[in-house]
Amino acid sequence: MLSQFINLNLFSFLLVFCRIGTAFSLLPGIGSNQVPLKARLGFALAVTLILTPVLKDFLPAEPRAVSILSLLLISEILIGAFLGLIPRVLMAALHTTGTILAMMASMANMFVRDAVAEQQSSVLSSYLGMIGLTMVFVTNTHHLMLAAIVDSYTLFTPAAGPMIGDMSNYLAHRVSDSFRIGVQLAMPLIISGVAYYLLLGIMGRLMPALPVFFFGMPIQILMQVYLIMVTVSAMMMVFMRYFEDGLYSFTQAQQFGL
Repeated sequence: MLSQFINLNLFSFLLVFCRIGTAFSLLPGIGSNQVPLKARLGFALAVTLILTPVLKDFLPAEPRAVSILSLLLISEILIGAFLGLIPRVLMAALHTTGTILAMMASMANMFVRDAVAEQQSSVLSSYLGMIGLTMVFVTNTHHLMLAAIVDSYTLFTPAAGPMIGDMSNYLAHRVSDSFRIGVQLAMPLIISGVAYYLLLGIMGRLMPALPVFFFGMPIQILMQVYLIMVTVSAMMMVFMRYFEDGLYSFTQAQQFGL
């Protein structure tokens, strides 16, 4: 092991680390600010050390010009950023769902620090994000994220450079699908909320003296919280299937060169 480390090509190690280190800095959970920087850096270096001998056949020869070396490193950083953004975009479906649920449950003004989105979000967005991230690691789905990074060398060869057009098109479709799934997961509360608002409107017209806001708000919150308790398990099952299919389709697209 020591001899392999001494004889390791530092150029190959640096080239692999640029892609893997950038991807690890963006992956959900692994790249979170809640994880200490030294732990993330050590994990990326350890994975790079293990994968460099495996990926040596995909790596080009060391260039003599500094300009070519700089282009290679920038290309690998861009590819790593793309690979790290894909799972984060898939996770954003839960953020969309939580935002819609908070709006329908009259909790849109309840903000907390979201450890997954790494920003101020509604309490329901943070709640669903933490459940989704926990499910990803409990079910070992994060292995698919690591497999996608390793398999990326069959499509994004370092010498060919990044395919900016295809990467942008793929990322745009993933963002659109993530928003669509997020809205679909929130449909039970959207339907119940619209029906409840319609009922309150009719009651307000029939009974003008009724304080609709003070009468309807507690019932709305209790009803929506109950619906979330009933449907959250189904939401997580649908999300995990979507998350796994997204990663599987990504690796299959690399295998078939799409």
